[in-house]
This record gives sequence, C-alpha cells and structure tokens, in this order.
Amino acid sequence: MSGTANRWWLLFAVPTALLGVLIAWGLASPAGPEASSTVRVLAIGCGSVTLGIATLAWMGRGERRPASPNSAMWTQLTAIAAVWLVAEIALLALSAAAADGQPITALTVGHFATFVGEVNVGRVGAAIIVCAFAVVCYGVYGFKNPETAPVAPALVVTALALATRPITGHMAQQSFGSILDAIHVLAAGLWFGVLAALALAMPARGAWALWLPKYSALAWRCVLALVITGVVNAAVRLGSVTAFVDTAYGRVVLAKLVAVALLLGLGWWWRRTWVVASAAHRMSADGSLRRAIGEVVLMAVAFGLAAALATTA
Repeated sequence: MSGTANRWWLLFAVPTALLGVLIAWGLASPAGPEASSTVRVLAIGCGSVTLGIATLAWMGRGERRPASPNSAMWTQLTAIAAVWLVAEIALLALSAAAADGQPITALTVGHFATFVGEVNVGRVGAAIIVCAFAVVCYGVYGFKNPETAPVAPALVVTALALATRPITGHMAQQSFGSILDAIHVLAAGLWFGVLAALALAMPARGAWALWLPKYSALAWRCVLALVITGVVNAAVRLGSVTAFVDTAYGRVVLAKLVAVALLLGLGWWWRRTWVVASAAHRMSADGSLRRAIGEVVLMAVAFGLAAALATTA
C-alpha cells in the first residue's frame, strides 16, 4: 500500500476519539458528559491538527523540505480548518439548545442570537468560529500565494482560538488558572497536531530523518507542560485523592491520566527505537508513517476523554 493511501488511516482517530468519549460516559454517567462532547472532540482535534500543520510549516519556513509552506500544505490546512469551522458551528448550536433545555431541532434564530449575544459561553463560541473562519480564508489566500504568504498569521489565530475556550472555564476563577488551562490545551494540541502534520506531509525517509527528531524534542516539552498543568488543574478541582474515585469528574480525570501515562510509555519507547532508527536513515518512510498514524490514533482516545471532561460535573 502506498504512503498516500496509508494516510487515510489517520481517519481512524475519529472513532478512537469517540471511544474516549464513550469511556468517559461509562465512568461519569449520569453526571455527564453531555452529548455535545462528540462534536467537541472533533472540533478540538481538527483545531489541533490545523495548529500542527501551521507549526510544522513555521518550523520549516527556512528549509527546502516538505515541511516548508507550499500549495499542498495550504490545501491540507484549509481543508482541516474548514471541518473545524463546521464542528465549531455545530457545537455552538448544540450549546445554545442545551442552554434552553431544548433539542437542537427546537432551537430558534432568536434563542440562538440571544445565546450568542448575552451568554458568555455563546460569545466565546462565536469568537472561536470567527477565528476558524479567518484561518480558512487565510488558507485559501495561502494556497493562491504559497511563495509569499507567511504561515505565522494562521498559526497565531489558530492558537488563540484553541486557548479561548479553556481560559473562560472553571479554572479561570483561580489565580493563574486561565494561563494554566491555555498552556494545557496548546501543549496537547501541539503534541497531537504536529505528529498528525508529519504523517500528512513527510514523503520520504530523508524527510522523516530530518523532522522526526525535531518533533521528538518538541513533544517532550509539550508533555512536560501538559502533565504539570494537568496535575495542578486536577488538584484544584478535586481537592482530595478520594475524589478520583468518588466523583464522576475524578474518575474521568483518572482515566485520562492512565491514557497519558500509556502514551508516555509509548513515546519513551519510540524515542529509543523509532527516532534513533529514523535519524540514522534505517527506517523506511512507510515504517515511520505507520508508527505516526498508530500514535495519533491512540492519542485521540485521550482527546475524547478530555473533551468529555469539559462537560462532566
């Protein structure tokens, strides 16, 4: 099977992300999560991959390699940002309906406008939609002007959009809580998104040899930030060790910690084997692609748990 065909296996991250939501539902029900978590994880995932593509292109802006901005990169960024935009619109509509205690089919234009104009969650959702739309439009511009369009605006706006929702969450009431949440979300997005971007962009062994070690260096920093902020957030929200078992929120947090720990173990093993072999040109492009896709698909489970956690009491 060719590398291009193999890349379609990245779509398996969708069902594994939904599996994460399902696991959270089994652990937390009836205290959550809400049904909108299935759309939320798609929005977070697509936003993270958009961030990853933009970050990889920004890192490669001085390289004559596939990671540098080009028409193919802009096509991927625009397409995934478009899915992100649609998911955010759907999520905002679901949130508006839930605020009224009505099914989505009963949502009226008036109620939707009131939710967006007067409710903080609605205003935040609308701001994210504006950002996602701006990234899509800029992606089209970049596709038409691949040699001159800088990728930095897409990177900055995407990062801003991803950080906007968590900085208005429950941690915003704590000192530095908003900053910790923003770091947590961006670290997770980079860890997941840049690896997905590598799977989409790297065509040959030489490209993997150059970029996989760079990703590995970025990934461990993201993981460090992710773990530190996650532990602080959990400690503030739960308040005790027993809450990990006694509360719905705690049980989902515990499941997320287990998922991250397993991913850390896999990452440690990859760093000792895959990264070393790839850097020495002893790993084929297809071999690297299979490993990247496998890790992205497994990471999506943790993203599903995280999305469900946001709507778990």
